[in-house]
Amino acid sequence: MSNIISSSSTRIKTGLALIVFVLFIGYVNSFFLTWLFLGFLMIVALKESIRLFKINTDIIYFSSIIIWILAYFYPKPEDLVFLLAIIFGSVLAYTQNINKNIFILLLYPLTSFLFIFSLYISYGMRSLLWLLVIVAGADIGAYFTGKTLGKTPFCKTSPNKTLEGVAGGVIIAAIFGITFMIENLNFIQGFFISLLVALSSVFGDLFESYLKRSANVKDSGKLLPGHGGILDRTDGYLFGGIIMLILLRFTGI
Repeated sequence: MSNIISSSSTRIKTGLALIVFVLFIGYVNSFFLTWLFLGFLMIVALKESIRLFKINTDIIYFSSIIIWILAYFYPKPEDLVFLLAIIFGSVLAYTQNINKNIFILLLYPLTSFLFIFSLYISYGMRSLLWLLVIVAGADIGAYFTGKTLGKTPFCKTSPNKTLEGVAGGVIIAAIFGITFMIENLNFIQGFFISLLVALSSVFGDLFESYLKRSANVKDSGKLLPGHGGILDRTDGYLFGGIIMLILLRFTGI
């Protein structure tokens, strides 16, 4: 019992520290600080992905840092992942001596963080706050709805999730999302974007659960006491950020 209480206390303290730090980043709203913060998360998440995918390569660190530096100056950072893919593809074709699994790391997590940074560049800090509210709402809503109404298993990848919990979480997140949506969107646009982002965050969480089960590990890392690694805390955002950027650009605002 004492171990459970101690673990919960550590988790709460870490969670509160994360909330305070993220709110500080949002309040300052510095382009450089946001870029630096997301870049730090990306590098740590990349290290965790290398562990989960069981890929032993150093070139991805160097190339990812270079791409992230370029992203500071480039108006659409998500484009840069294709530049890196072309470079790796060219090296592979010429030398026939590069780990082809390196392309997986381009997609997860580098691409996702580039999309999130591009979301910030295109739509400001308010869009990141919106994303934060949606993903957190889906996670918290699914937990409480699942505890109250959950009966039907969602899928084998995550046995603890229920269909009722997922549905409740997505709906709750969509409702909360309307309150925090960015300007120039109408009610219907805000609701459906929130709904689809919330749904995508569920599968972001599911994808990371799949990777951990495949690697036979409980957490992606140990950086956050009581929470695990960066991927454990950002998995929903890594899918949700991509979907939000695509949907916002589709609206034309």
